[in-house]
Amino acid sequence: MNCKIKRININAKIPTKAYPFDAGHDLYSCEATVIAPMERKVVKTGIQIALPTHLYGRIAPRSGLAVKSGLDVLAGVIDSSYRGEIGVVLINFSDQERYLDKGSKIAQLILESYHNAHWEEVSELPDSSRGDGGFGSSGE
Repeated sequence: MNCKIKRININAKIPTKAYPFDAGHDLYSCEATVIAPMERKVVKTGIQIALPTHLYGRIAPRSGLAVKSGLDVLAGVIDSSYRGEIGVVLINFSDQERYLDKGSKIAQLILESYHNAHWEEVSELPDSSRGDGGFGSSGE
C-alpha cells in the first residue's frame, strides 16, 4: 500500500521501520528541544501525509523512550483527511529535563483501519450477560 508523504522541513526524516514486519513506523523530531519534568510539548516532525480513506494513523509511544527517559505520548490520531504537519504530543514523566536532538526517534506511527459507525438512537438496548456491570465486575 502506498501512502503519500511530503517533507516541509529540511530536517524532516521519512518514517522508518527497524524490521520489515514491525507495526510501527518510527517518527523523528525535525527540531532540537528540551522537555522539562511534567511538561507537555508538541514536537514537530516536519512531514505531512495523505492516507487512504479506510485508514487512520495512531501515534504511539516508543517503549525504549518511555522506559529509559520517561517520555510518553499523550494523544495522536491522524485522520485520512488531515493534511497538516504531524506533531507528537510528548510528556516528560521523569524528574529531569529531557533533551531531544534533531533526528531523534520520538514516537511511532501505526496505520489502522476503522469502521465508520452510524449511530441509531433507541429507547432500550438489548440485554447482555454482563449487563451494566462496570470496572471490576468480572471479579478480577
